[in-house]
Amino acid sequence: MTNDAPVLTIDGPSGSGKGTISRLVAQRLGWHYLDSGALYRAIGLAAAWADIDLDDHGALVRCTFDTRIGFRDDGDELRVLVNDVDATDELRTETAGAAASAIAAIPEVRAALKDRQRDFRRPPGLVADGRDMGTVIFPDAPFKVFMTASADERAQRRYKQLNDKGVSVTLDGLLREILARDARDAQRAVAPLRPAEDAVRIDTTGLSIPEVVEQVLAQVAR
Repeated sequence: MTNDAPVLTIDGPSGSGKGTISRLVAQRLGWHYLDSGALYRAIGLAAAWADIDLDDHGALVRCTFDTRIGFRDDGDELRVLVNDVDATDELRTETAGAAASAIAAIPEVRAALKDRQRDFRRPPGLVADGRDMGTVIFPDAPFKVFMTASADERAQRRYKQLNDKGVSVTLDGLLREILARDARDAQRAVAPLRPAEDAVRIDTTGLSIPEVVEQVLAQVAR
């Protein structure tokens, strides 16, 4: 039986604001929320905990099936559990992000997570954020957004976010990491980062969070 629950996909590069916007839009609509990046980060983190070589494709595939990933909404934030351990804060580090980008290029890992992500689609609807939500996971989604921002602004946002958490980083270093990840995500052979042909593009450079939320909601209203 076909699942006809509506889906809004929000894809885009790291730091474009898609995670924050997706969560707020899901709250406004009363829909479920899928943070697909958290799944990849969780697998990368589990591999690191198990001391698995990230270049060993076979080991990573086994790690995918042996890793228990859960979510808990505490009202203010969606907490991510990896093997029953709350790993939310660790998942947001640059190290976890780099690991997620690396393993996301492995076809076996993406195949293993495809059905897991599609299981999030249920009434009354789903807001799914990631890099291939509109092109691979939910190609039939009636609402699609591709969100971006300048690399400089994305680095500034990440710099502020990490500094607010007491994490010591440099702006130049973050900019280099963002540009490297952009290139890696766009050039991978499987599910490269690109907008779906029917996606509405939103450049969030210079826009406030409420402004972007309203732009996204306007797409659903139409």
